[in-house]
Amino acid sequence: MPKTDSDIDTLFLPNLCGIRAVFFVVLIAELFAFFLALAPMDIPMSQRWYQLGLISLFVQWCALASCSILCIARPYLRRFSNIKAGIISYIIVLAVISIITELTYYFIYANSVELYPQSWHLHFFLRNLAMGAILTGPVLRYFYIQNQWRQNVRAETESRVQALQSRIRPHFLFNSMNTIASLTRSDPEKAETAVENLADLFRVSLSDARKQVSLEEELELCRRYIEIEQLRLGDRLNVEWDLDVPNDAQVPALLLQPLLENAIYHGIESQTEGGSIKIKGALNDKQIVFILSNSMPDKNSPQRQHGNQIAQDNVRERLSALYAHRGKLDITETDHTYQVSLQFPYERPDQVEKHEDFDR
Repeated sequence: MPKTDSDIDTLFLPNLCGIRAVFFVVLIAELFAFFLALAPMDIPMSQRWYQLGLISLFVQWCALASCSILCIARPYLRRFSNIKAGIISYIIVLAVISIITELTYYFIYANSVELYPQSWHLHFFLRNLAMGAILTGPVLRYFYIQNQWRQNVRAETESRVQALQSRIRPHFLFNSMNTIASLTRSDPEKAETAVENLADLFRVSLSDARKQVSLEEELELCRRYIEIEQLRLGDRLNVEWDLDVPNDAQVPALLLQPLLENAIYHGIESQTEGGSIKIKGALNDKQIVFILSNSMPDKNSPQRQHGNQIAQDNVRERLSALYAHRGKLDITETDHTYQVSLQFPYERPDQVEKHEDFDR
């Protein structure tokens, strides 16, 4: 099922169970450890590497423990506003630093009272807490700014995709209604089926652009569209299917249908004797590839129509908006054949729900 507005995750805190977010935190922590080890001027160079090892061990323990707890607490933090979640996250990190500081003191320094008196203990605790507070604030602020940027990009992309999809209106409506009208008396059952198929097409066309459907649903919609056109074109329209694709793949609605519509309108319909459309689909290295080819009249034939490629441009822009460089559409035209190659990543339902958190 598509996500509703209430299901969209707006929490600024990234998924700290993910590799990228943890790597970022570990990297920042290690840079901070280098700064602490290299900053003092009165430490001999021979001891700096030893100090760096101890500081890195302490800082990474704090960083990884904080990531683990925030990862576990993230579902609960989603219930709060970003401000409250930020304050709670800040307190959690400082609490983790306090606990690890105390454990470090009692396991390493407590037995050397003559070297590390009680006053040094307080100094050690307050210094670590202060440095943790100074570092944690900017990191959480960075996460917040990144989240705001992602929200703006998502809103812009969704608006763009919605605008593109709203322009996809089957121009065969007029012909379809005439076909349905002619069938009403001669074959009411076919007319009823055609009306249902047409209603399904427009229901999807008017749906939310954020909605993704299974590839099985998209192909079924294409078959319904072809059934409508075959009522009008009869034996002039021949369609060959050669599919070896995963039915559970998630795709944007109305991804393939506009290309079929384009093939019929500019290829098959313009030929008196009709023609054929070949639809080939395959999974290749985690990429789904569709090749749609249709026969065309000769280039010099007056029957040949040259379209404005609006449908193809719309599909290409939707692929770019949804998949960036991972989705593309290519066109190959010869004397008697027009071929459209469509490529996009294979995403299962669970991947569609999780890949956004992984990218965070």
